[in-house]
Amino acid sequence: MPAGVAYQLAVMTRATSAIIDQHPKWGETIPQREWSLYQGVMEQARSRNIPFAFGGAFATAVYTGRLRNTKDFDFYILPAHREAMKEAVKEAGLHDYHEQLPYDRSWIYRGSRDDIIVDAIWAMANHRAEVDAEWLTRGPEVIIRGERLRALPVEELLWCKLYILQRERCDWTDVFNLLDVRAASIDWDHLLERLGADTPLLAGALAVYAWLAPDRIRDIPPAVWTRLGVAPPSFTNADVSRARAALLDSRPWLARHMR
Repeated sequence: MPAGVAYQLAVMTRATSAIIDQHPKWGETIPQREWSLYQGVMEQARSRNIPFAFGGAFATAVYTGRLRNTKDFDFYILPAHREAMKEAVKEAGLHDYHEQLPYDRSWIYRGSRDDIIVDAIWAMANHRAEVDAEWLTRGPEVIIRGERLRALPVEELLWCKLYILQRERCDWTDVFNLLDVRAASIDWDHLLERLGADTPLLAGALAVYAWLAPDRIRDIPPAVWTRLGVAPPSFTNADVSRARAALLDSRPWLARHMR
């Protein structure tokens, strides 16, 4: 079978299996006390006509199908709405987390109540970019516990997470999980355009992912490897992927290994 045909068949198969669940079952696992707090912020934001999309662990779960609940809900908003959103968070009964633990207020406002945190985010932490309308409109809509909400687009989610490579925290495990289930449906041109001069970050992540999951590399268009200046790796079977993941952590952390 010609390589181009094989690639298209692989993409079609994976894209079909990667349809977003608009009523994710993991929503029912969120404790009511926690969800009520998030709902209160949503209501306050809507009453002020503040458009938002959600990110973080909840958006990652939209794409992977598995929630790692961090008791932290991320509202992405336009920079013009940051002051109004701060008031919305306060009106919902949360206090500024800065009083408990100082943080950089130039890109985020953190509200807290008990052990639950709500983040209002209008820019990347490294100030590489500010949130624009595409962050809030291109992602999928889902219904979580009766609330119709829009998640961040997978491309913007990946874009953000590629930069989180710190001593205390690394989001590349999320990057690998997102690639593992969504590579066939990613708008690669859009992601590459967003990254601009920072495409070597994506090249590095894809190189590691190709080693980790060589059975899924057919989901990534050959043109992406060419644009990144990386030689496309060889395809192999899923057993190799599981064995290599175990070299990094004996506990399963690719979502498909948890099923």
